[in-house]
Amino acid sequence: MSRKRSRNSTYNPIPADADASGRPLVAIVGRPNVGKSTLFNRLVGRRIAIVEDVEGVTRDRNYADARVYGREYVLIDTGGFDPESDDPMREGIVSHVRLALEECDLVICVLDAASEATQADREAVHLLRQGEKPVLWVANKAESFANKIQSSSLYELGVDTIFPVSALHGNGVGDLEEALANGLPAEQPVNALSFDRELPRVAIVGRPNAGKSSLLNRLLKDERQLVDDRPGTTVDSIDALVPHEEGPLVVIDTAGIRRKRAVKRKGGVEALSVVSAIRAMERSDLVVLMIDANEGIAEQDAKIAGLAEERGRALVIGLNKTDLLDSESRKRLEARTREVLAFAPWAPMVHLSAKSGRGVERLLQTCRRICAEHRKRISTAKVNRFFEQVLETHPPPTHHHRPVRLYYITQARASPPTFVVSTNRPEGVHFSYKRYVVNQLRRAFGFEGTPVFVRYRGKN
Repeated sequence: MSRKRSRNSTYNPIPADADASGRPLVAIVGRPNVGKSTLFNRLVGRRIAIVEDVEGVTRDRNYADARVYGREYVLIDTGGFDPESDDPMREGIVSHVRLALEECDLVICVLDAASEATQADREAVHLLRQGEKPVLWVANKAESFANKIQSSSLYELGVDTIFPVSALHGNGVGDLEEALANGLPAEQPVNALSFDRELPRVAIVGRPNAGKSSLLNRLLKDERQLVDDRPGTTVDSIDALVPHEEGPLVVIDTAGIRRKRAVKRKGGVEALSVVSAIRAMERSDLVVLMIDANEGIAEQDAKIAGLAEERGRALVIGLNKTDLLDSESRKRLEARTREVLAFAPWAPMVHLSAKSGRGVERLLQTCRRICAEHRKRISTAKVNRFFEQVLETHPPPTHHHRPVRLYYITQARASPPTFVVSTNRPEGVHFSYKRYVVNQLRRAFGFEGTPVFVRYRGKN
């Protein structure tokens, strides 16, 4: 008997138990217009992917954090797989699908329960059988009894088990989620496991040719990474143990993250490197956003910083090559950077030159300090004494002429600092008051360089 979507599968942008091992990646693949994006939205619990009843709506891969039965993973939506198409755009989509299959830990292959198996379905089955990744076969659009019967004919493709579901209505998704939870790997292996997990982890990210590899070489005092003026030299994320007088750090050098339109659809190596950089963020405590002072701040830098904040990572802004600028130009660069990154005024900014070494020691000291802030815990008694003062100074406004009462606050976790407030009306806490509480937490306890999250939950 099929079940509707489990309550255990909820969207949560901040992982509850993230560690250095990273989260598994799950890719949804299939031919065009079989309901992949609808299933994607169903599994993550919110409408992220655009859904239209036409082919080719999803062209780039789409990523979202998801949870199933207490297990957290990253879900990837891909474009329609049609290897017989001569359309160059479709060729690029096929390349992205192959990349998703290469990088993921588990595959969900979506078939159409309302139609016969097509040649594209057979090609997809053949491609998936060539790999070693576990596959869950799904027959979508099984809303009616006739379609459920039709889905059984898909067994002619030679697959073992097919899950008939209706991604639109949620029927059968519970059974799929149960199989998904059982199919996730117990632990995602990464190349940083040889390092002590208690060590601070710093990921160096940014646009291509911002000086990320030069910075790692300067930290290691060795030409470990290939450095070239041409963008795209670094592809894989490389972990390195950097010694320091106050204690070592694990520094992760990543590939340059470009705009989606600039990522080559054919060949696909650079597209895979972007995913590697995102995974580096997943298993780091802190992100150093490298910005080329000659190029200046760009919209893509803001997107990268936003990605780090959404994933609850501490942030330090590294303005590289500022030794080539005069004092007035440095002031303008800093002001413009603060303007573009206005959503993260708590992130410290360090001027440096990876080539000459100027400011690099200051950057290391800043990273160590911010990592400590990121992992900081405040006792429940101390934070509640602070909270009483906040309520006396500025109580929350009423909601629909009814009082909003905040009972107590506790720190639920560190890395990032996350607090939970018990209240009688969670929906009645205005966003401006939420921002006020976060600002007061920063004023009282610091939390420099790290995002701070406050959740409001009902009394029960």
